[in-house]
Amino acid sequence: DASGLLGGVVAFQSSTASDTLVGGLAVHLLVNNTSGSTQTVTITTPEVVEGILTVQDRVVSVLTANIKEIPIPSRYNDPTTGLATVVCTSPGATVTLANVQGSAAL
Repeated sequence: DASGLLGGVVAFQSSTASDTLVGGLAVHLLVNNTSGSTQTVTITTPEVVEGILTVQDRVVSVLTANIKEIPIPSRYNDPTTGLATVVCTSPGATVTLANVQGSAAL
């Protein structure tokens, strides 16, 4: 949920082989990489153009000892499940994720 003016707690969880979240307006995925190497995060793109042309998945690199914020708009939600799928190259405790939603107004 969007935080009030006093802020909110960001709770990171260990990544798994395939994580999901609901994408939407002001939704962001925070990726905390504490592993010893750069990690790749792939957001599955279920979108097709002209009925048959698939849109390439979004691939984002997260450097070692960094937290990266990745916007997840609703275009990444699978039309069947309503969820966006995220895959990390080395899932586990060293690559943690948090799904946050900001607010456009104060």
